[in-house]
Amino acid sequence: MISISQNAYLLLCPLYFLRRTGKGLNLLETSHSSTAQIDSDTFSLQLPALPIARPLLAIGHGTRDPQGRQAFLDFVSAYQNLDPSRPVVPCFLELTEPTIQQGVDLCIEKGFTELSALPILLFAARHNKFDVTNELDRARQRHPQLKFYYGRHFGITPSILELWQKRLALLDEPERNPRNIPRSETVLLFVGRGSSDPDANGDVYKMARVLWEGSGYQTVETCFIGITHPRLEEGFRRARLYQPKRIIVLPYFLFTGALVKKIFDITNQQQEKYPDIAIACLPEMGIQTQLLQLLREREIETQLGQVQMNCEMCKFRLAALNHSHSHGHDHHHHHHHDSPTPDPYANLEQYHNKIWQAP
Repeated sequence: MISISQNAYLLLCPLYFLRRTGKGLNLLETSHSSTAQIDSDTFSLQLPALPIARPLLAIGHGTRDPQGRQAFLDFVSAYQNLDPSRPVVPCFLELTEPTIQQGVDLCIEKGFTELSALPILLFAARHNKFDVTNELDRARQRHPQLKFYYGRHFGITPSILELWQKRLALLDEPERNPRNIPRSETVLLFVGRGSSDPDANGDVYKMARVLWEGSGYQTVETCFIGITHPRLEEGFRRARLYQPKRIIVLPYFLFTGALVKKIFDITNQQQEKYPDIAIACLPEMGIQTQLLQLLREREIETQLGQVQMNCEMCKFRLAALNHSHSHGHDHHHHHHHDSPTPDPYANLEQYHNKIWQAP
């Protein structure tokens, strides 16, 4: 077993919240000592040993934001430091470097021909199902001797649920809830990134619902910061319909970046516009023991060949099945069919820029 002090990671991701003061609205950092109260100082993170000393390609989404990029690199570095028995190579799908191809080339230069590859992503959307795997296929074409073992995304897990439950519990403490507003008069506003894949968007709603069940909060509203709807501004409007005394904004992101900062900016604007409602805003997840443990679980699954994904409702799988059926049907009856619907992702630059468009 490999262990490390948990507080070393808890302190890297302090809580933030919005509070109105005599000098205006401020984004305040809670004290580190308060954060450490979540877990005992003697608690240690225990990681099971890996069955195989196979290099790991840790694949992040990528961001133009330097702080977001560094946050991912720090997370991978923390995971590597827990177990130096094999290399953990960070890389990004898009927007920044090192790219997946550069990460693979580094492993090849070191003489490795078998790699585990894990998408450090919360949900299974197009990036996980198509874009990352396409990049791995490209790498195989350049290096025919290379063999990949592709793992699964983080998904909805009890450990991530526990992480958010502990953070929400902190906001019940008097110093973070000076008006002593009960949960029954508080609305959770759960903010996802937004995807073109309805299966992934559905998982955001599911996670929000699971977190809310039995929590005592008045209700939960789910919204997104990009690509799909409802957007964050609409989420605030819906939350206000319940006439809450407090709204807690929960950005469901692994690391900081332009979109997380956009959530804080919009939340700031909403607090200025509606000063009678107390608004608290939690941070992204960051480097947390729950995530490091989950990453180890995913790596072991990959090494043991136990990767499981629910592809039943994947729109890309269904589209492939429909295409196959349509193709066979056309040949059998010799009918003329309309041309297929244009692929909205054919222009990848246009697709990736959707996330930056204003609501």
